[in-house]
Amino acid sequence: MSTQIQSPQDLGRLVRETRKRLKLTQPQLALAANVGVRFIVELEAGKSTLRLENILRVLQALGGVLCLEGMDSFINAPN
Repeated sequence: MSTQIQSPQDLGRLVRETRKRLKLTQPQLALAANVGVRFIVELEAGKSTLRLENILRVLQALGGVLCLEGMDSFINAPN
């Protein structure tokens, strides 16, 4: 299943919902992702200036991956 993310708030909401479905607390997720609890709080709140490296750690800890769609045509297009 894929979910369209159009804002930091969308990502935060998805992270929070997934964490709760997995019955994880914010400190548990922070430990699993090797980030601070404050980072989890800010991510779930939709803060827009968080480090991508840490976001990817959290997504991986939740069993998710980051995928981009719609950019293939630019990569394979002749100059």
